[in-house]
Amino acid sequence: NNKKLYLCSRFLKKAAKCLLERKQSSLTFISPCVQVTYKAPEPMGEHFFAESFDRGTLDGWVLSSAKKDDADEDIAKYDGKWSVEEMKDSKLPGDKGLVLKSRAKHHAISAQLLRPFIFDTQPLIIQYEVNFQAGIDCGGAYVKLLTQTPDLDLDQFVDKTPYTIMFGPDKCGEDYKLHFIFRHKNPKTGEYEEKHAKKPDADLRTYYTDKKTHLYTLVVNPDNSFEVLVDQTVVNSGSLLTDMTPPVNPPAEIEDPDDHKPEDWDERPKIQDPDAAKPEDWDEDAPAQIPDEDAVKPDGWLDDEPEYMGDPDAVKPEDWDEDMDGEWEAPQVPNPACETAPGCGAWKRPTIDNPNYKGKWKPPMIDNPNYQGVWKPRKIPNPAYFEDLQPFRMTPFSAVGLELWSMTSDIFFDNFFITNDRNTAERWATDGWGLKKAAEGAAEPGLATQMLNAAEERPWLWVVYVLTVALPLVLIIVFCCTGKEQPPTVKHSSHRSSCSFLPQR
Repeated sequence: NNKKLYLCSRFLKKAAKCLLERKQSSLTFISPCVQVTYKAPEPMGEHFFAESFDRGTLDGWVLSSAKKDDADEDIAKYDGKWSVEEMKDSKLPGDKGLVLKSRAKHHAISAQLLRPFIFDTQPLIIQYEVNFQAGIDCGGAYVKLLTQTPDLDLDQFVDKTPYTIMFGPDKCGEDYKLHFIFRHKNPKTGEYEEKHAKKPDADLRTYYTDKKTHLYTLVVNPDNSFEVLVDQTVVNSGSLLTDMTPPVNPPAEIEDPDDHKPEDWDERPKIQDPDAAKPEDWDEDAPAQIPDEDAVKPDGWLDDEPEYMGDPDAVKPEDWDEDMDGEWEAPQVPNPACETAPGCGAWKRPTIDNPNYKGKWKPPMIDNPNYQGVWKPRKIPNPAYFEDLQPFRMTPFSAVGLELWSMTSDIFFDNFFITNDRNTAERWATDGWGLKKAAEGAAEPGLATQMLNAAEERPWLWVVYVLTVALPLVLIIVFCCTGKEQPPTVKHSSHRSSCSFLPQR
């Protein structure tokens, strides 16, 4: 028994040490002293654009002074305010970003790339950060990669300025979107048409509501594949050839617009049998329901008692005017004599379905001997057909811009980056968004605090905590420290229970 107690004490010492280490670890995790120091990311490697706004100015950016053509005069001007400042609830002092300051205004701002991006043998990677500091009711936070044209004037940047790609979050009502749109040039006509990526399967709601900084990344590869990532996790992917709407390539054949269905074309698979005749004994006038002749009036039925009667306790109102209101009658109430009776008033036989009822006669349906199938126009070669197997080779772009309308202000943008090298993009993301994520994580409560906060809101969680934490510990103590007493082999001055024994130093 002494050996058992010794092993029990060692086990409890180890358990206590483990719990203490876990407690210390938890305290370290939730310590408010954890600090993440901000350092502006520096572009390292091939890139076409890099902007962290840590200079504190809008140098290099151009505010549009244009007006929208199709808007009322009082809201047509792009006069929404922009500012470079820290986030309101910044976990990273010193980190600045571009902030959309106005609500219910048109905003437009843009900047030139270091050099135009040309779609050749290298992928396009664009990434930037967004934080909806005040949430978002209705508005966008997407970017446009502005097409390189001889007449591109950033001072006149508007919604109709040609762009090559539009990418980023957009939300109105309960419609949460993450756009990827590219403008494809028709090789036959030279006209451009927008191609929209399929909607992501992932639930995007959290990215708009949690007021955290999220990293949005678009990767478009020379093999026509694409990936859309949020916080470096793929939320949408596909091919420019098969996963865009409308498709890049039109169908090789179309329905002939000049082909018309012949007048005698019969599309009816079934018709009424022309040879059928109504049977002579078919009675269309037979009622659907008839009285049940087998029914018997229940015993105790009160034929002379009405189901309802005038309220004997009712009194005519003093202001009742019979000339204007008519003769006063007491309101009707259920007859108390009928409460225990099977029924009151004149008894009537219940009705049942008429076994002879057939309804209006109709000829039976038979296969149509003249059925020709569903008519479709004949197919002809599509005069607008073309096959572009390299939609990746889009029109080069030379600037990046934000052209937005929002009903919510204080949308925070940061760390724009455009490159053709994924490793370079990931390094920029680690030095920028990765630092923000670490700072936000350090500021969040630890697991123990989260559990306590959850239990404050949902007291029933205390039962779960007891069953999962305290109960196993109690069972261990009971198992180790109780048992059948063995006859003592050594004489003691007083009786001691098994749990009173502890090894002495």
